[in-house]
Amino acid sequence: MPAAARSLPRRFLRWLLIAVAVWLATSVLAVLVLRFVPPLTSAVMLQDWLGARLAGEGGYALHYRWTPWEQVSKALPIALVAAEDQKFPSHHGFDFDAIQDALAEAEEGERLRGASTISQQVAKNLFLWNGRSFVRKGLEAYFTVLVEALWPKRRILEVYLNIAEFGDGLYGAAAASERFFGVGPARLDARQAALLAAVLPNPSRYRVDKPSPYVLRRAAWIQRQANQLGGPAYLPR
Repeated sequence: MPAAARSLPRRFLRWLLIAVAVWLATSVLAVLVLRFVPPLTSAVMLQDWLGARLAGEGGYALHYRWTPWEQVSKALPIALVAAEDQKFPSHHGFDFDAIQDALAEAEEGERLRGASTISQQVAKNLFLWNGRSFVRKGLEAYFTVLVEALWPKRRILEVYLNIAEFGDGLYGAAAASERFFGVGPARLDARQAALLAAVLPNPSRYRVDKPSPYVLRRAAWIQRQANQLGGPAYLPR
C-alpha cells in the first residue's frame, strides 16, 4: 500500500480530533458568554420559526423580549420551581430520583414521562432542538453539565423564565404576562404566575387565557406547593 494511502486514516483522525476539540472549546465559550449576556434567541425559537415558515404559516409571529431577574415578579420563579423542579436549588442538573421513578412507571406499562430538570430544559431550549433521540439526549446532558458548572442557579432560572414557551410564539415572562394579563412581568401576582407555570408541560395544548379545569387545578396545586416550599425565600440568591 502506498505511503499516501496509509496516511489517509491518520489525517482523517487528526482532523476529526481537531474538529471535536474546536467544537468543545466553542460550546464552553458560548455557555460562559451567556452567563453574562442575554441570549438574543434560542435554538427552539429558531426551530419553531423555521418550522412555521416551511409549513407556510405566514401569520406566525415570534414574541420574545429579555427581562432581567430584578424586573420579574418574585412570584414567577418560585411558581416555576414548584411546578417543574422542586429540587432545583439542591441538585446538580439531574434529578436521579425522578428519572428512576419515570423508568419504573414505564416498566409497569405506563407512558414514559419526562423527568427533566429546569437545568436540562435550559440546555435543550437554548442550544438544541425538540425531539427524541439518543444523540439529542447526550448533547442535552453535556450542556446541562456545562450550565450547572459555569452558571449560578439564579442565572439558570433567569434564563429559563425568559426562554420558556408559554403559548404559540410566546417566549418568556415579558411576552406572556403582557399578552395574557395586560401587565408587565414585575406585576404578576401569585395566581397569574401559577397559571403561567401550569401550562409549561405542553403550552401548545394548555391555555393560559382559556384555562381548562385541569389547568386551573394544576395552578391551584402550584400555589400550594410554592407556599409549602417557603415562597421566594426557597430559591437561591
